[in-house]
Amino acid sequence: MSGPPPMGEDDLNAFIDGRLSSERHALVARFLDEHPELAKRVEADIAAQTALRDSLLFKATEPIPARLRVANLAATRRSAPRYRLQIAAAAALLLMFGGVVGWFAHARLAAPLTAADTPLAAEAMRAHRVFVVETVHPVEVAAAQEAHLVQWLSRRLNHPLKAPDLSAQGFHLMGGRLLPANAGAAAQLMYQNDAGARLTIYLRADGDKETAFQFVQGQNASAFTWTEDGFGYAIAAQADRAQLLRIAESVYQQNKGSGEPKRPPPT
Repeated sequence: MSGPPPMGEDDLNAFIDGRLSSERHALVARFLDEHPELAKRVEADIAAQTALRDSLLFKATEPIPARLRVANLAATRRSAPRYRLQIAAAAALLLMFGGVVGWFAHARLAAPLTAADTPLAAEAMRAHRVFVVETVHPVEVAAAQEAHLVQWLSRRLNHPLKAPDLSAQGFHLMGGRLLPANAGAAAQLMYQNDAGARLTIYLRADGDKETAFQFVQGQNASAFTWTEDGFGYAIAAQADRAQLLRIAESVYQQNKGSGEPKRPPPT
C-alpha cells in the first residue's frame, strides 16, 4: 500500500517559505486542514515572517553604511588579515540580503546580550533603574521646557540632540536630565505611557565606532543599543523584545531623518 510521504518539519518550513511544488503544497495544505492546531502554528509563523519582512523594507531604501561598502570591506580585509573570515561573511550577507537589510535584521535574530557585554548598556540600564522609580523628581527639566532641554543637553554633549516623538508607540515625553558618563557627559530622556510604564533614552558620545542594533537582557529591564555617527543610543524599558525593537526603530528613523550632524547652537 502506497501513499504520500509523511509530513515533517522540513515540509512545514518549506510551506511557510513558499518553496514547495504545487503538488506538494496541496498535500501539506490538506494535511493542515486535518490538523487545525498545527495549522494555527503555521499561520502564526507565516504572519510573523510577513511582519518581519514588511518592517525591514524601509532599510532597503537607505544608503549602505560606509563601513559595509564593498570597497571599505576590501580595504579592511587587506589591512587586517586576521579579520578575513569575518569580512567575507559580512560581504556575503550584504549581497544575499540586499545590503543593509541583513545588517539591521541582526537585531531580531541575535541572541540577547547582558549589560556586562556592553558598557553603553550597563550605564543606560543603571541610570534607568535609579530614575525610573522616582515620583517627585523623575526628570531634571520637564517636557514643558522641551526646547530648552534639548538645547541644553546638545550643548553639554557637544552633539545635536532631539527628543523623539513616541506618541505612536503610546509614550509621551516627561523630560530629561544630564548624567555623568565614563567618557564625559550623557543625557537621559524619560517617557511614560497612560498606564504609567516608563522608558528612557540614554545618549552619549561613543567614539568613532559604529554598531548594529544589540538587544541586552537585564534583570528588571531590557535595552536596545546601537552606535551611529560616533554617538551611542540605548532604549531601556521593562518591555518585551518586540515592543522595544519597534520603539528603537522609531528613534533610529527620527534621528536619521535629522540630516548630517551639526554643532549645537550656544545657549
